[in-house]
Amino acid sequence: MQVVETSIADVKIIEPKVFGDERGFFMETFRNDWFKEHCADVEFVQDNHSKSRQGILRGLHYQLKHTQGKLVRATSGEVYDVAVDMRKSSSTFGQWVGAYLSAQNQRQLWVPAGFAHGFYVTSESAEFVYKCTDYYHPESEVSVKYDDPILGIEWPLVNGGSPSLSAKDTDGLSFQKAPTF
Repeated sequence: MQVVETSIADVKIIEPKVFGDERGFFMETFRNDWFKEHCADVEFVQDNHSKSRQGILRGLHYQLKHTQGKLVRATSGEVYDVAVDMRKSSSTFGQWVGAYLSAQNQRQLWVPAGFAHGFYVTSESAEFVYKCTDYYHPESEVSVKYDDPILGIEWPLVNGGSPSLSAKDTDGLSFQKAPTF
C-alpha cells in the first residue's frame, strides 16, 4: 500500500498493491501496523456497509461526541468522497478534500475525527464500506449542507442535476451555524 498526500495533511488517500491475473485479483485492504505507521495511531471499532443508487448524496456528517475517524472505500461502483475540516484550531479549518473512490481504482480515503464526511454516487449504484474509530452515536450527529456556498464543494453532479438527499441532509446546517471542535 502507498499513501497519496492531499491538500489537507491529515487526510490521506491509500492506494493498495493489487495482484491480478486472468483469475482475478488479490489486495490487502487494511493492516493495523502499517496504518498506524503511515496514517494514524487509531483503533477501529465498527465497520459499516451501504448501497446507494446514482445521484444519492450522503453527508456531510460528523459527531460532536464519540467522534469518528473513518477509513472509507467503494467496493462496487464509484463515489466522489469529501472530507471537510471542522477543527476550528486547524490551519485548514473549513477546507475540503475530494477524491473519486471506485471498485476500479481500489483507493481508500482516511478521514480523521474532526472532519465532516460525505459522498455522492456517480455510477449507476455503489456499495460503500467504512471502518470507524468510535461507535455511531445518533444523538451527537451533525449534518452540514452539502452545497454551502462558504465551503464551495465542487460536487460532480450527474447531468448537473440536484442530488437525492435524506431529510436530515435536506435540513443540514450552514457551515457558519455548524458547531466546531
